[in-house]
Amino acid sequence: MRNPIRLKNLNIRFLPLYVIGVSIFLLRPPSREALALGLPLVALGALLRGWGAGHLVKNDVLTTTGPYAYLRHPLYAGTILIGTGFALALGDWLSLLAVLALWPWFALDYFPRKERSEAERLESLYGGDFVHYRRAVPALWPRWRAWRGSKDEKAGGRDWALERYSGNNELGTLLAVVVGWAGLWLRAGVGGS
Repeated sequence: MRNPIRLKNLNIRFLPLYVIGVSIFLLRPPSREALALGLPLVALGALLRGWGAGHLVKNDVLTTTGPYAYLRHPLYAGTILIGTGFALALGDWLSLLAVLALWPWFALDYFPRKERSEAERLESLYGGDFVHYRRAVPALWPRWRAWRGSKDEKAGGRDWALERYSGNNELGTLLAVVVGWAGLWLRAGVGGS
């Protein structure tokens, strides 16, 4: 199993985000209602990311199975669901502020940049197979029916595998989500007297 702690996430450029997060956590406990509102999105996002990570075979084959048959970026879609769920868990005006910061940044900066670089890399690796896949499968909003592709296309990750899940560092993501949510849960006094 791969070590779930990624040192790149401890980069100094993330320090302002960590300071803001810890400050909000210490100064303002979430309400039980806000937690109930955010939990389904966090759980759905973690499940989507986990499903995708267990299918993803980076750089060896074009992965078009599992959630990749429905949308091209299940890990990003799962992340935005998790982030939105955590934002809603803040409650009141902080939820609105967090969502108003998260969604525009993701939609206007982060995702377009990542989509462009990943599409260029995948097209250089898989050519027409990727172009065909990209035209048929939406980026973030899932298709209703699974895309099958042509028989000539090699689909990676046919079945979900724990080795791929771990190799794609999804254990670290799950650990961060669980620790973050447990902290909010404890901070809200859920289950206590």
